[in-house]
Amino acid sequence: MYMSVILQDLGFVCALGVSHDEIVENARRGDTSGMFRLMPTIGETSVPFGSVNIETHEIMRCYDLLLAALRQIEPAISKLKSDYAPDRIGIVIGASNTGVHEAQKHLNIALETGKLPRDFSLSELELYSPTEFLVEKTGFAGPAYTVSTACSSSAKVFQDAKDLIEQDICDAVLVGGVDARCDFALNGFNALSALSYKHTNPMSQNRDGINLGEGAALFIMTRGAVGIKILGVGESSDAYHLTSPDPTGAGAIASMNSALLNAGLMPEKIDFINMHGTGTIANDAMESLAINSVFGDKTLCASTKPLTGHTLGAAGAVSVALSWLMIKHQFVIPHIFDGEYGADCAKINLATMQSKKNINNVLCNAFAFGGSNASVIIGR
Repeated sequence: MYMSVILQDLGFVCALGVSHDEIVENARRGDTSGMFRLMPTIGETSVPFGSVNIETHEIMRCYDLLLAALRQIEPAISKLKSDYAPDRIGIVIGASNTGVHEAQKHLNIALETGKLPRDFSLSELELYSPTEFLVEKTGFAGPAYTVSTACSSSAKVFQDAKDLIEQDICDAVLVGGVDARCDFALNGFNALSALSYKHTNPMSQNRDGINLGEGAALFIMTRGAVGIKILGVGESSDAYHLTSPDPTGAGAIASMNSALLNAGLMPEKIDFINMHGTGTIANDAMESLAINSVFGDKTLCASTKPLTGHTLGAAGAVSVALSWLMIKHQFVIPHIFDGEYGADCAKINLATMQSKKNINNVLCNAFAFGGSNASVIIGR
């Protein structure tokens, strides 16, 4: 029997909750309360942020998020270690900020005192650090690395992990993404006039930017005939602009078409599109145009970022994780916005609380600075 590559277990924490049951219930209801649990400040003004309701114990917040996700799949991790040799189990993680938030605090102390704190380490800034943390916690000894391409980071990892299995380099891969709160990133998006001081409002006439968030999603990917499969991954690099997407949607169209081709699916076989949906003027106009060009205006769509915040390097994995839960539990995540559809946005079919549909195949979009685009299709 032909063995597909499947996502058989998920550890997942985000602003929607810290367990599958909690996340599913809050996602189904369109619960946005996690966006207001922690309100960081820009200057003297607070902004919504998708915070995860866990305490900080490790030296870096991203480690706490990874550990919370990892604990959900401990039995599966133990089984992997009994089934396969350690060097046949890989780890591929997407991340963007890692320990920048903690390092910034230390550098601020150095600016004030002239000395770095003794507990400062350059390893906080290494992109490999979250992967190294997982290596230490799991004992997996196969290929292990971090992918960092800004907001497409943890969408791209699914193709990397799939390749490791299909090329018989690994029997299983721990794959996903993580990013934690980072004031440097908050201020950076604010400097770009891309940060909203209100609740993000994707696809609205009144949208004015993104809310950031944090989260971690970890899957165990293996060969298998039954389960939720990685059906296709598409990538493109249009390099249109350092921070703005190509307004024609060419890069997004290319990544979605490539994912469909890779999956061997026609557009009508996609039941739901988990949009990148950042709530910025440029992204939403571009993405709606791209979706309409490939799928028309019938396929159900939603941005989940009003529920989780934009988790940057973790955004792709968070999107895939929410889609995995939708397929497993057969529900539709509604698109949360003010209902005033943007005049500059092409027509697409936004999901509502009343939307009902069998969800078998989902396409997830992740679009990053520099025109680094990725689309992932998962399904039964």
